[in-house]
Amino acid sequence: MSDAVEQDGRAGEPESEEERVPGREPVSEDKRVHEEESVHEEDSISEEDPVSEEERARRRRARRISALRGARRVLGRPGHLNTLRERLALLDGVGDVHDLDQPSDIYGDGVVEALETKVAGLLGMEAAAFFPTGTMAQQVALRCWAGRTGDPTVALHALAHPEVHERDAFSRVSGLRPVRVTSEPRLPTADEVRDFDEPFGALMLELPLRDAGFVLPSWEELTAVVDAARERDAVVHFDGARLWETTAHFGRPLHEIASLADSVYVSFYKSLGGYGGAALAGPKPLVEEAKAWRHRYGGQIFQQFPTVLSALAGLERELPRLPEYVAHARVVAAAIREGLAAAGVPWARVHPGTPHTHEFQVWLPYDVDVLSEAAIRQGEETGTVLFANAWAERGPGVAATEVSVRAEALEWTADDVRAAVAEFVSRLTEETGEAGTAGTTGGVSR
Repeated sequence: MSDAVEQDGRAGEPESEEERVPGREPVSEDKRVHEEESVHEEDSISEEDPVSEEERARRRRARRISALRGARRVLGRPGHLNTLRERLALLDGVGDVHDLDQPSDIYGDGVVEALETKVAGLLGMEAAAFFPTGTMAQQVALRCWAGRTGDPTVALHALAHPEVHERDAFSRVSGLRPVRVTSEPRLPTADEVRDFDEPFGALMLELPLRDAGFVLPSWEELTAVVDAARERDAVVHFDGARLWETTAHFGRPLHEIASLADSVYVSFYKSLGGYGGAALAGPKPLVEEAKAWRHRYGGQIFQQFPTVLSALAGLERELPRLPEYVAHARVVAAAIREGLAAAGVPWARVHPGTPHTHEFQVWLPYDVDVLSEAAIRQGEETGTVLFANAWAERGPGVAATEVSVRAEALEWTADDVRAAVAEFVSRLTEETGEAGTAGTTGGVSR
């Protein structure tokens, strides 16, 4: 998804270490938590309030989060918005996935090593290292590869996470030189990699490419891209923050997908619902060096057992369910498209048409303000939240949002989704003064 989204933040899951909203700088963790905990009745938006746009956006965000927290029916309820008590409940029954009578970890031993061994096995790699953040894990991985190849140039997509959301960390912190293979809203092609006019030591592929709509190539396209990189004597690194979600699309097990790359990063909270954390997996010599750099980067944390236990719980409980979420996302996406057409919205897009993962985009011909207010009001007035995430401007009178289908969505039938779409559109028409069409008020004409 390109960086052009609504300015009020997002109630979906956070992107990497900060909740990321296309179209604005990432929201710092302290500010995000402060905003989420500042949900008061007086925060409702009034057009007559003499407040700044930033304050108005903060109030909208607070209302949206409040509506999501209080909703009876949602397509996905992000865990990080729960209370501390609710978040701690994630560790209930965790004794089933790790022996709690073992000593706690100290600087990466014990339960941390158990998680690393499990992840390496799942991904079919020789070894894995736990990192507190994905940003750190990928910088370390590519820095290590640069030392081995002698080339600090990293080829990646223009919408890749390090390019858009990490404040030039590759170049400013790790001495790497990113070059953009393509800016098209899809993964690079084999020809683009093969014919790229600069040498590079590593090719980084984000699977799925979140900012383009959680899109994936076909298996044949992916293998061809990897082969093209190898023809250039480049190593291949997967930004696999959401790699867990890709098995349904590729029709292959995790270890077969991961084995295409020389190294892989995975996240423990994006798909799996853990407290945080990431892992880098690859050849044992690379991983051992990565652990040394992890220490240098400040990632050798004294104790991490709560986060690691939540990761083990996610691997046990959520990982097996992801294919089910992906299958149901396709039902939900089709029902949203049908509901919008039945409600008379003159132009709408669900992207991808058939979701590649359990997350996808919806584009509508209305202004961000109109869509945001309708989505919030639906939650406040009906207890049903259809569009939980922020809306992003995509052009004059056109905006987009992301939809995440999780366990809560499995209770929704296609008819339920279509009914929720009708309720949502009825509030759109109230906001715009139009009936059954986006018309030209707050949207775009046919």
